[in-house]
Amino acid sequence: MQMMLPGLMGAVPLLTPFLPGSNLNPEDLPDAVFREIVEMENGDTLRLEAGFVRRTIGTRTFTMYGFNGQYPGPLIRVAQGAEIVVHFTNHIDLPTAVHWHGVRLDNEFDGVPGVTQDPVQPGESFMYRVRFIDAGLYWYHPHHREDIQQDLGLYGNIMVDSPDPDYLGPVNGEDFLVLDDLLIDDAGILPYGLEGAVQTLMGRFGNQLLVNGEPRWEETVHRGEVRRLYLTNVANTRTFNLVLEGVQLKLLGADVSKFERESFVENVILAPAQRYLVDAHFDKPGTYVLTNSIQAIDHFNAVFYPQVDTVGVITVLDEPVDENHANTFEELRENGDVIADIDQFRSEFARPVDHELELVVRAVDMPSSMLAVMALDTLYYPPIEWNDAMPMMNYLSTSRNLTWVLRDPQTGLENRDTQWRFTVGDVAKIRITNQRRGFHPMQHPIHIHGQRFLVISKDGVPSNNLAWKDTVVIPVGSTFDILLEASNPGRWMAHCHIAEHLEAGMSMVFTVEDP
Repeated sequence: MQMMLPGLMGAVPLLTPFLPGSNLNPEDLPDAVFREIVEMENGDTLRLEAGFVRRTIGTRTFTMYGFNGQYPGPLIRVAQGAEIVVHFTNHIDLPTAVHWHGVRLDNEFDGVPGVTQDPVQPGESFMYRVRFIDAGLYWYHPHHREDIQQDLGLYGNIMVDSPDPDYLGPVNGEDFLVLDDLLIDDAGILPYGLEGAVQTLMGRFGNQLLVNGEPRWEETVHRGEVRRLYLTNVANTRTFNLVLEGVQLKLLGADVSKFERESFVENVILAPAQRYLVDAHFDKPGTYVLTNSIQAIDHFNAVFYPQVDTVGVITVLDEPVDENHANTFEELRENGDVIADIDQFRSEFARPVDHELELVVRAVDMPSSMLAVMALDTLYYPPIEWNDAMPMMNYLSTSRNLTWVLRDPQTGLENRDTQWRFTVGDVAKIRITNQRRGFHPMQHPIHIHGQRFLVISKDGVPSNNLAWKDTVVIPVGSTFDILLEASNPGRWMAHCHIAEHLEAGMSMVFTVEDP
């Protein structure tokens, strides 16, 4: 537990505490049920409702949100190239909207209040037309006060299947794992801020890790099985480092595409909003644990310590699997379709930088004693903060007294004042630097709406195995170059996907115009 700073005894955020549904009796709410898989054909309509649910996590019951009364929301499975209609109705107590994360759909249906649509008020509806031009794993979530709504359960996956039967190698089964966390104390879920977000310094780290809304994922498989794990991080701020000790893992794909080449990996790191496709080969009977294995830090006491949390348990039976894919699992495929697609853009990798972004933070009106300690604390920061290393100071930071900034160093413009314009067909090289010096620098998962991009270099080192992305995490002190394909017209948002950083201002809007 962090020591209390002088002058901060009894301090609380200067925002009204807020918990949704505080006037509702949990016994009157429907029990949330595990998500359904909804197979959609081109032209089909899905009715999607955001509403209150009663969730039991472990031995405790909470009032939370759910799409269609499910946790996570329905898994939408659809063929590449299809377009569906989603008739959305808002039955929660806050305005909301649905963002179709990573999907290159028509701009008017991107689900961003104030940019592409008005917020959907309680009791109102909105119709989305969602077209899926890229195969891969996507997800949907609110884009209005997502620090509250997403944290309380409004999220779901989308699986867009390629028509190519050999798009991915054969497996014996699939597991969709949605990673999250929830912050609770003896009284229940820790309140949010009504007028704005709290915990904006580091984001809202939960103390209860969740997989598919449960404290632990459990699976039983046969010896020799190859399972495909579809991984999505929906947490407000937590970056996961997943380890499956004793099991060989093969990395297949990321946000918007496969990698150029498959590779064997020992762990998978997912920042908020990122997705990865991984195959796991269970070749020996026994019990295996999926862990979040991190190097935590206590800033106040200047101590690092290992922290390992079990998020899944897989039991491998001694009975062999009927169809053995061990030979194809051992092959590391080279994906010619991805390589050929990226080949169209390789000549642009060495072009001059078109735009730059600096990632910084500005404290506005925080307690002087807190600022003094933070000034000393900036002597060292790890590239990735895996845990809430200073919970009291984080607790007192809000979207009113702290601003996270995307700054264009060429113009000096920040956040929504930044005005970038592209034309469909443009290819832009963008350099993003996460400033090392400053008031508590932190990693930022930067998400760009409506387009796709390649991470072509990290700290000056060219990337040697590419995949199309929509979200990239920039560690503290790092500079990444990305190549953005401006393919989709409209007015789009780019932002940090730590929910509290977004609420504290860390977003910009850019325009892609028709030729």
